[in-house]
Amino acid sequence: MSFLKEINRRRTFGIISHPDAGKTTLTEKLLLFGGAIQEAGAVKSNKIKKGATSDFMEIERQRGISVATSVLAFEYNGIKINILDTPGHKDFAEDTFRTLTAVDSVIVVIDVAKGVEEQTEKLVEVCRMRNIPMIVFINKMDREGKDAFDLLDEIEQKLGLKVVPLSFPIGMGYDFKGIYNIWEKNINLFSGDNRKDIEETIEISDLSSPELDKLVGEKAANTLREEIELVDGIYPHFNKEDYLNGQQQPVFFGSALNNFGVRELLDCFVDIAPKPRPKHSEERLVKPEEDQFSGFVFKIHANMDPNHRNRLAFIKIVSGEFKRNTPYLHVRHNKKMKFSSPNAFFAEKKEIVDISYPGDIVGLQDTGSFKIGDTLTEGELLNYKGVPSFSPEHFRYINNADPMKAKQLYKGIDQLMDEGVAQLFTLDLNGRKVIGTVGALQYEVIQYRLEHEYGAKCTYENLNVHKACWVETKDKKSAEFKEFLRVKQRFLARDKQNQLVFLADSMFSLQMTQQKYPSITFHMTSEFE
Repeated sequence: MSFLKEINRRRTFGIISHPDAGKTTLTEKLLLFGGAIQEAGAVKSNKIKKGATSDFMEIERQRGISVATSVLAFEYNGIKINILDTPGHKDFAEDTFRTLTAVDSVIVVIDVAKGVEEQTEKLVEVCRMRNIPMIVFINKMDREGKDAFDLLDEIEQKLGLKVVPLSFPIGMGYDFKGIYNIWEKNINLFSGDNRKDIEETIEISDLSSPELDKLVGEKAANTLREEIELVDGIYPHFNKEDYLNGQQQPVFFGSALNNFGVRELLDCFVDIAPKPRPKHSEERLVKPEEDQFSGFVFKIHANMDPNHRNRLAFIKIVSGEFKRNTPYLHVRHNKKMKFSSPNAFFAEKKEIVDISYPGDIVGLQDTGSFKIGDTLTEGELLNYKGVPSFSPEHFRYINNADPMKAKQLYKGIDQLMDEGVAQLFTLDLNGRKVIGTVGALQYEVIQYRLEHEYGAKCTYENLNVHKACWVETKDKKSAEFKEFLRVKQRFLARDKQNQLVFLADSMFSLQMTQQKYPSITFHMTSEFE
């Protein structure tokens, strides 16, 4: 197969939603249709101890939530699909924001009963800023929920999207009869029998035919006819260009748990979703069909295999072919590196790949030379942008609870920080370590992983910090800057890159400091020119 053909058959997308909208379940069902797994692990039911294929960290299995973004790949109808399943829990939003830098399109999952939730709003906003094409999947139609038209209105108003329904539910909850597929003009009947893996579809090209009444009953059939007429009247027709430019969002209805409406979503997705897109680097726009390889690290994950202390850097390939055992330039270190066992993924199963194409995600064994946002190329000096560190919301001192294990503790903290689980600050005054996170749940994850993966125990102590601000000054020798260093000494720390950080204990003290030292700039993210 030619290089261009390989690019054109790639689709890389992320699934985003509020926790519990059914994102992981949907991911599993997509894999089921792709023939990548034979049976889906029930994601909620505790009777089945299999756990979802995509949640492979112990803490995720115990809590039933996804805390790390997993990468899954499968083939469907000759198309190679890469899914990035992101955590929905807001404590892990940072991981999700980073993942969005590596996808070409997104599927937004919305729970029919809860409608649009706050976490979904934030994530969709990021997608809109970057004009990422989105498809909306309204899930859990087999439960009672909001009226379909009300939901579509809510999506338009709260998320600022322009929706186009490509399928429509026949009834809902207890009366849920099935789905009419507007995209393919056929009907899929719901039997509520989720033992059957894939439901049959009935071709109905004309909604006025009496055949419809036989299938779903006269009342439901008439309602459906009225609703489809309304849909035709209110919503624009689907336009692929608008969708690809992020100006129009197709909507599908279904129930992922019962395998319902998922195939329709997948068939349409394969048809319309964008192939790998060009990406901006600081130097220029890079196109996928260029022959020189380039890619960037959007995630680092330590200890995917508990028996081996290993770290994998996840790289999104932007252009050219990535070949095994070929030396590539690590731009930040300015040194050549080669990789003997690049991995392709299927949850915790990994395979070594000889050659990968734009759109693919490859895992490289990492001994600590990568950090998030690093670029690899064939020699050109490129820097892909857009993977910032946010100012944390929570701060705690981290203490070693087992003096014999100091070395393991520091190694563990070091590696977890490289993954971007949290940020580490070292106080200038006494060298104490402070961990800053976006959400409080991360402290548990860190404690758990330090103990189970590194054999180290830690305790936390609260620290009253309102915001961490990165400090920038034009003149490090100025009297003003020296005075700032002296007066604020006990609030100063260094981050992992040794950048100076001011830990403000309240909004008020931050404002006072800004007024008192006008020549110093305080940044809320670590990326500033």
